[in-house]
Amino acid sequence: MSTEINASSSRSFTATYGRISRRELHSPRSAAAIAVAVVVILLCIWLGAEIVLRLIDQPALLDAPASLADGAASAPTAPTAMLAGGAVSCALIGLVLVVVAVSPGRRARHLIDSERTVTVVDDEVIASALAGRAARFGGVDPDSTRVSISRRLATVHLVPTSGQPVHRDTVLGAVRDQLEGLHLRPTLHTRVIVAVSGKVGA
Repeated sequence: MSTEINASSSRSFTATYGRISRRELHSPRSAAAIAVAVVVILLCIWLGAEIVLRLIDQPALLDAPASLADGAASAPTAPTAMLAGGAVSCALIGLVLVVVAVSPGRRARHLIDSERTVTVVDDEVIASALAGRAARFGGVDPDSTRVSISRRLATVHLVPTSGQPVHRDTVLGAVRDQLEGLHLRPTLHTRVIVAVSGKVGA
């Protein structure tokens, strides 16, 4: 009986932590939805204004509704290349909107793997820690070290001091060891890029 209760409790904790993890790593698409809504509202306001101006016999702001309707009706007579280009453009815009609507947004964060807690760390913190370690093991000025973090990749950029070579493999091993100790999820792969031309030391 005790074993069943413990197993049920463990599953409950796992589900709860899973929901918290997803919420902390993914952002809502509010900005994209608001942007699309604003564009649609502006189009509706413009069309409404054009219709009102036409009813009161005033000049159109951009184009009269009748001209727009005539243009749409004459679309089949347009050159094939133009129609194909317009269709492809509309299809691409629609595809982008569908992908944005379906796929979750991503926050610049990673999780530290743990069974009993949810520990979230910003990518900027990870980048700062890796930059310090890379500068120390590479013998490079910290100001000449830059780290960029994506979902699956940590890229270390080093600008060596002139006359002081940087051992890329040493830096790569040191950065990998630190990442393995952090137990990040999703796991980060590592790439080290050493600039060909160094800078003159102070």
